Amino acid sequence: MTEKLWGGRFKKKTDSEFFEFQRSIAYDHKLAEYDIAHSLIHVGALAASGILSGREASKLSKALKGILATVKTGAYVYDEGSEDIHTDIQNKVEKKVGKLSLKLHSLRSRNDQVAFDMKYYSMKKGIDVGNGLAGLIGALLKIGKACAGQPFVGYTHTRRAQMIGFGQYAAAYAGMFKRDFQKIDSFCERLVICLGAGALTGTAIPGSAYSGSIKKAGLSGEGVQVTGNPLDHVSDRDFVFELLSILALAQMHLSRIAEDMILYSTTEYGLIDLPEEFCTGSSLMPHKKNPDFLELVRGYSGKIYGNLVSVMTMMKGLPLSYNRDMQLDKEPLFSSVETVENELKIMAKFIAKIKVNKATVKKILTEDLSLYATELAEWLVIKHKVPFKTAHDCVGRVVVLLDKHANKLADIDEGLLLKIHPALKKSAIKKIMTPEYASKMKKTFTNRLPKMKK
Repeated sequence: MTEKLWGGRFKKKTDSEFFEFQRSIAYDHKLAEYDIAHSLIHVGALAASGILSGREASKLSKALKGILATVKTGAYVYDEGSEDIHTDIQNKVEKKVGKLSLKLHSLRSRNDQVAFDMKYYSMKKGIDVGNGLAGLIGALLKIGKACAGQPFVGYTHTRRAQMIGFGQYAAAYAGMFKRDFQKIDSFCERLVICLGAGALTGTAIPGSAYSGSIKKAGLSGEGVQVTGNPLDHVSDRDFVFELLSILALAQMHLSRIAEDMILYSTTEYGLIDLPEEFCTGSSLMPHKKNPDFLELVRGYSGKIYGNLVSVMTMMKGLPLSYNRDMQLDKEPLFSSVETVENELKIMAKFIAKIKVNKATVKKILTEDLSLYATELAEWLVIKHKVPFKTAHDCVGRVVVLLDKHANKLADIDEGLLLKIHPALKKSAIKKIMTPEYASKMKKTFTNRLPKMKK
């Protein structure tokens, strides 16, 4: 058990099982970069307020920057015996500068550190998630543009509905992820990263000392500032809820497109061919090409939703201000961020390599005339001024005839069609119930793709 940041009033040794139960270094080591940023600002504020000499501040800053360099290169190794990342960094500084390190924690609390660290982490990772969303949107826009003239089958209730364009389909998902991007972008813009709260009621260090140190560290532009309400700062986890909520919504959109790809790539649908690089085989059945990536994306939805619910449940009854329960916000947040970030990167590569099975789509659009039932009803309304309810009923009866004759219009007695409505001549129906007519008649469908603004 390594040196702790507390313990002066305790006479008994911490129970070993309790120590293992409560320590967080196994996951909060991911906050090392952000915790060092807090310490560097704090050192500058201590120097500005006269608590540290210039020489002492310089030595501490040099030690912290040296540790930060190992974090950024991936060489940082945390001590598994440390209680948390704050303790681990403190101990590493002590190894570099000796007893001077004991001044590092002057007039500050881990409550302030962890709130700062989590907000800084959330902003940085929010930017990374935004970049991942932009990459996926770009992949959807690219394939949508390349397939702008490619007809596709549109569904409602998992039943064939009407012909759509594949570009329109890609644009629909690009629109979903664009809304996610806008939410995460707004989150990062609005997030304020505070420090100087002490344990809950501020410190004796002047706010100007912190402000000057923040400016010197070049973090003013990243939303770092002196806390306005220390009590709120150390107890606030609303930003965690908001980020987890955005991630849960993005996960839902990822799960929806995954489900589409799973269905549309089955033999029964046959509309899409999946890239082999993201599929696996069966240990028994040689012919299988399983959509494992898509299934895992779909499956992770429960985890992402659960992470949001777990943090909200953990926070719902906490009194002001900081409580140790709040330590449990980290694993769910880290888990959701890392999962969604990875999914976005892989999904962008996946989407770029899918193929539309043009022959299958053409066969469906040519043979399944019921896909154009709506167009036929609209033709009766527009061309022959038939009330829509009447047109709807008439075309419903035409569909019954088509079903009886396996969609072969030529096999239907024209007299039966004319009995339904005098305008329903075979020659007219043949022109209307086609992909070309359906595409031409959609005046509001432009296959327009969403534009990104950043």
